[in-house]
Amino acid sequence: MGKKRIVKQGSEDGSQSKAQSFSSRKRVDTGVLVVEATYNNTKAVLTDTKGNTLSWSSSGALGFKGARKGTPFAAAKVGETLAGKAESMGLRDVSIIVRGVGSGRESAIRGFVSKGFNVLSLKDETPVPHNGPKPKKPRRV
Repeated sequence: MGKKRIVKQGSEDGSQSKAQSFSSRKRVDTGVLVVEATYNNTKAVLTDTKGNTLSWSSSGALGFKGARKGTPFAAAKVGETLAGKAESMGLRDVSIIVRGVGSGRESAIRGFVSKGFNVLSLKDETPVPHNGPKPKKPRRV
């Protein structure tokens, strides 16, 4: 039925996997957490102070589908997973920027801060239109 597969218990040269070696190389003390909470999804990006992306996560990337992506529970899971990645980088202090009006705004922040990070600042940069595009026509039912 084919070749037999041999499973090795560890590598002989003692090298780490690619994901572990990447996270251990990058050591950051302070960073910026940018949370974008829409009605349908919650995305979070962790950057250094210059704006270079260190890691990111979203509700869809964690396996939530459909309407569940926009829930506060999914947003909390996004914050927790990003906090785990930040811990491995040695991050301690974080400035938080929030964009959007979705239900996951607070939950993502609470999930991230629950891991014991020091919040330096919290800023709301929700884009507000000043008479931009024409609104959609009312729906006829």
